[in-house]
Amino acid sequence: MLQPIKRGCLCAMSCYFRHMKDILSVAGIEVTPQNKKAVDQAFHSIVDVEYKNCSPTWEKIKADFISDQSNK
Repeated sequence: MLQPIKRGCLCAMSCYFRHMKDILSVAGIEVTPQNKKAVDQAFHSIVDVEYKNCSPTWEKIKADFISDQSNK
């Protein structure tokens, strides 16, 4: 059963991963049930947001990496 976590995210898949499929694919990262937590923790660490705080993490990823095409 899925458990809600902070800001409405669900444990099944980090709420922002679905928006990053192309980026993850280009980076050679395949998110699996076995590694999704580690991948999610890594993204939180990269953008310096507390783990499981999904909405601010996605906002920073969009602002710092997706919106700025020079970071690709």
